[in-house]
Amino acid sequence: MELTQIGEREKSSVALMSVLAAVGLTAFKIIVGLTTGSLGILAEAAHSGLDLVAALMTLFAVRISGRPADRTHLYGHGKVENLSALFETGLLLGTCAWILYEAIHRLASHEVALEVNVWSFLVMGTSIVVDISRSRALSRTARKFRSQALEADALHFSTDIWSSAVVILGLVCVMVGRWVPGLDFLHHADAVAAFGVALIVIYVSGQLTIRTIQALLDVAPSGLEKKIIATVESLPGVSNCHSVRMRYSGPQFFVDIHVLVDGNQTLRDAHKLTEEIEQTIQKLVPRADVTVHPEPDPEPSIN
Repeated sequence: MELTQIGEREKSSVALMSVLAAVGLTAFKIIVGLTTGSLGILAEAAHSGLDLVAALMTLFAVRISGRPADRTHLYGHGKVENLSALFETGLLLGTCAWILYEAIHRLASHEVALEVNVWSFLVMGTSIVVDISRSRALSRTARKFRSQALEADALHFSTDIWSSAVVILGLVCVMVGRWVPGLDFLHHADAVAAFGVALIVIYVSGQLTIRTIQALLDVAPSGLEKKIIATVESLPGVSNCHSVRMRYSGPQFFVDIHVLVDGNQTLRDAHKLTEEIEQTIQKLVPRADVTVHPEPDPEPSIN
């Protein structure tokens, strides 16, 4: 229990830091965008605003999901993380749709609204440094605790790295296009790069969305049922393993199985065997919540 509480505090801490980072980046980009009149930076401010909403949703989700099971949530509150991840990927896909629209509009209308100065590069450079730091911290914690909410938040910050790089590329290309008349076509570079980045983000977001929906629908990991059955049936005293059921509730994995055991053994021996089965399954799925239902074998094997 103590390890679980430490894990929940670590998840909440990294989520809170993401909220603070999103607040700072959004405010910085709005100030610089309004000061310079840069459409690209203002668009990035809107993107960071979405990240702030997503980060707040993640913080809320990880704190709710850490609550223990109660009478109305017998498997805990972990599904809140899956819902949060689905919400965040929806925001990402919506942002990508807007980016694609803007990129196509700029390519078709040949309009560019980018102002270039030192602050333009400073705010975008700061954004990239912060986004790299936050995405790494979130990804590391998401892998450690199998948190889809933190994984989705990490994806938000990692897409900011690419979009900020695109804005910088656009600023550089505008400068070069203005200095070299023969290269005025470079003012389209930011729109082309943004188009490519949006397609990549749509693909990555789609993969996360599929995994999130599978978790919400209790889709069992492929091949794990056969592994559990084979491993449990290899244990001495177990003649059959059946009725295997598995589900994720956020980061927590639940396994329910039925086993046939020698009906002549004592209750103490049967309990000891179920503990051995639980430990064996937890080697396949660390920290899994395992429930074993022993049944007397009607035809026990003769050793």
